Amino acid sequence: MGDEGKLYVPEDEVPAYKRLLQDADLILPNQFEAELLSGTKITSLSSIATAVQTLHKTYKIPHIIITSVCLPPSLSTTADPETLTIIGSTATSDLLPRLWRIDVPAYPVFFSGTGDMLAALVSFRLREAVFAAGLQNTARWWAPDGFAGGVATELPLARAAEMAVASMQGVLGKTFERYVEEVGRLEGLESREAHLRRTRATEVRVVGNVEDLREPPGVEKYRAKPVDAGFRVNDVERLEELRVKLVGEGQRDGMVHAVNDKRFAPSPS
Repeated sequence: MGDEGKLYVPEDEVPAYKRLLQDADLILPNQFEAELLSGTKITSLSSIATAVQTLHKTYKIPHIIITSVCLPPSLSTTADPETLTIIGSTATSDLLPRLWRIDVPAYPVFFSGTGDMLAALVSFRLREAVFAAGLQNTARWWAPDGFAGGVATELPLARAAEMAVASMQGVLGKTFERYVEEVGRLEGLESREAHLRRTRATEVRVVGNVEDLREPPGVEKYRAKPVDAGFRVNDVERLEELRVKLVGEGQRDGMVHAVNDKRFAPSPS
């Protein structure tokens, strides 16, 4: 639908996308798309929880992965300042989120098609994880509330994402190495030819690195971590009330901004 604050489709087509979501078992929006579909501006872990909760509740979608979230460095789980966060959730029977995250390094170059690649890998790995968990005969592959002790990171969606992300990072890492080599050869070339060669160098090298798809390298580095969104479980049911509170700029830009409400304060540790 769009990215980086811009739609790729006419605005009057957005309702059609929203209607399609009613039939989806899994969606993988980027941050902009997740904000657009949920009406929630994502700026923190609590606003992510609000967005995911809204998507689960509004569209009855069991499985959600937000593919590229930019969070403040203070919320990163890595020492790398250039990090992207992948947020996932499989809903409970009450359509409450069970959130997890995977943080990955962000390369200083734009790779085209990474969202499609991740969607394809997750789709395959989710089926694989569902069969491994014995949930293949469960409608919509919905993990019961008590499955794996109710731990979000043990659910099939998180397991699938770990494998998919490891494959992605393997392929992107090797693509970036070749990109750096190619850029080093461009000195002295006229600008148009240099631009074309630089663009070709960012094409994701899938076929040449197919073994990274079959056997994801370094999966242990991309283990999902539980998300503490800073609110009590009982408060999650009231997130819909928070979602519809339009505050300040949210009235003008169509997004819903989190408000400072003591009812949603973190539980004492």
